[in-house]
Amino acid sequence: MTAAAETTLADLVVLGLLCEQPMHGYQLVAELERRDVQDWATISRPHVYYSLKKLARLGLIGRTDDDARPTGPARLVYRVTGAGRQALATSLAAQHWARQRPPPPFLTWLALSIHAQPADRRALIETRRHFLAAQLAKERTTLLAIQADTGPSIGVAAAMVGLSIRQFEVELAWLDDTVAGLAQDHPPLDGSR
Repeated sequence: MTAAAETTLADLVVLGLLCEQPMHGYQLVAELERRDVQDWATISRPHVYYSLKKLARLGLIGRTDDDARPTGPARLVYRVTGAGRQALATSLAAQHWARQRPPPPFLTWLALSIHAQPADRRALIETRRHFLAAQLAKERTTLLAIQADTGPSIGVAAAMVGLSIRQFEVELAWLDDTVAGLAQDHPPLDGSR
């Protein structure tokens, strides 16, 4: 198995950040938090540290001591190797990136909601509506912050957030046009109307 084939999504995210600049683990975690990683990839703090160990073992990253810290313990700074850049490029060339359609959990719930009580259906639909409105407001604020920032990933970040904004707007309109009507049409579980 090739190194690229062994990499997970978390590994690729770590490699991508390290391609931008060498960092130590804490810096990686802080940068992922700053970039709202939970909105675009499933990676946690433990994933970062596991990936660093794994990528080092595979020879995809190298380590150096951070001598710039005048106080505190020395930290290991990680940098991408040539093999790491190649593994990242190979992984990013895979066709599966453009051919995935994971089901959103809300659609799974909607398919099963015919078995829920009408009041529960209405409550969950309203909860979804409020969630979407809050996420839409958050992403609009994020887009303004991105546009005020500088750096090589600003265009990509703005495009990602712009897509999220459009998706939230479309789903809110869809809820207004369709789901509320569907919720009224499902018969109650006990057979009464």
